[in-house]
Amino acid sequence: MASPATDDYLKTVYAHTEWQDAPITPSVLAAKLGIAPSSVTEMVKKLAAAGLVSHVPYGAVRLTDTGTLRALAMVRRHRLIETWLVREFDYGWDEVHDEAEVLEHTISDRLLEGIDARLGRPRFDPHGDAIPDADGHVERVPFVLLGDAPEGHTGQVLRVDDRDPELLRALEALGLVVAATVRVTPSGVEINGTDAVLPPDAAQVVWLTA
Repeated sequence: MASPATDDYLKTVYAHTEWQDAPITPSVLAAKLGIAPSSVTEMVKKLAAAGLVSHVPYGAVRLTDTGTLRALAMVRRHRLIETWLVREFDYGWDEVHDEAEVLEHTISDRLLEGIDARLGRPRFDPHGDAIPDADGHVERVPFVLLGDAPEGHTGQVLRVDDRDPELLRALEALGLVVAATVRVTPSGVEINGTDAVLPPDAAQVVWLTA
């Protein structure tokens, strides 16, 4: 099943549980991909028959070991391309996701290796997501979603979800970027020691060190 659609499915299943524990269901997968649930059901059946996911009717979709390795390879491509676009072409962190979605399916393994080497083997992309190495190993540190962090918690920003460009621009204007220090206060948050009012939903797209 060598196709961009297959890779997109596997990458989406992987990303869903990367920063939280709840497994993905076919309905949630359909919503994330913007595809009709009936189409997702048929594709999941094909992925399961190919040994890439495990699934029972009305249950969660989980990657097999083979599916995980393939998903990690696509995640590596996507995140290296995002990093490359930011560092080499001065893209903003709010501009790279859609470009990477296209390029990840077209560049060769040789070019990808060249990009990785030129960038100095980066471990994280511009949004703080870990870049798997060529063997599929991923670096992990304990984390907490900002919305779940208790009052008084102080941590560095590990990751900001990249799906909403407008929200990314708003967070960047506040200084809430990767490696910024955030303290949860009774009235909201401090960012690098300065009180800040977060945009709606911001606390659900930012992860801090635990």
